[in-house]
Amino acid sequence: MSGPDDRVLPATRWVAIAIIPFLVIAAFLLFAFPTRTGELFAWPIDPPLTAYVLASAYVGGIWFFIGVVRANQWHRVRHGFPAVVVFAGALLAATLLHLDRFSQNLSFFTWITLYATTPFVVAVLAVAQHRRDPRTPAAVDVDLPLIARIGLASIGGAALLVGAAMFVFPDAAADVWAWQLTPLTAQVTGSVLTLTGVVNLALLVDARWTSFRLLFQAQLLSLAAIVVSVAARWGDLLWDRASTPAFLVLIAAAVVSYGGFTLWCESRLREAARRTLEGVSARRQ
Repeated sequence: MSGPDDRVLPATRWVAIAIIPFLVIAAFLLFAFPTRTGELFAWPIDPPLTAYVLASAYVGGIWFFIGVVRANQWHRVRHGFPAVVVFAGALLAATLLHLDRFSQNLSFFTWITLYATTPFVVAVLAVAQHRRDPRTPAAVDVDLPLIARIGLASIGGAALLVGAAMFVFPDAAADVWAWQLTPLTAQVTGSVLTLTGVVNLALLVDARWTSFRLLFQAQLLSLAAIVVSVAARWGDLLWDRASTPAFLVLIAAAVVSYGGFTLWCESRLREAARRTLEGVSARRQ
């Protein structure tokens, strides 16, 4: 068996390359034609804000899988794979539970084919790649403080619990959520929430910023897309529900905290790169 060389296997890159076009097409259809999802997408989604939220997850996924294709070290992308497995697996389960809600069109057959295969293929790749992570810092890296990791993992754990609750109790979620949901869209929205949860919980076992740099970039892109989506579909929000202002506050807090934390880590990483370069220059003199 190969040792921990931190290499991304060719099969992993090829799977990422295969996934990206489907994410791009899905995000485009959901953003550009949110009122025609029954015709152009896998099932009719109403209100459009739900379509936008799902598309926002795909935006982050596009960035992540582009990063997988470009990555020269496995540890830089490894923590995204369990999140993809959980997300895709949950969407497969939601699909099988609500087959009567789906359109019998090309988009649906593409959808069911992708979600019937993606969670299993990605899980196999994650297992195959697992031992390749040397679990040591990159040549230029910074350690994340334990208090920050615990805080972000707590946020992730809360998101995962809410997402799981929405999946298990979709009718109850539909009664209290910030916009109108059906049992299917409640489970889809809950599946989206699991992405942050699974990624952030990995902070409890890995302190390397380079292990999360790409994933936080992807999450920030998704958050930015959600902010734009909410602004575009402001009228879809149900203001008679307490969850609506709570949702908006949480999104704003997530943007500020994730953005601030990422900028701080990037500043530390640039400083580490500068010190490394100075050390190399000093040794050459």
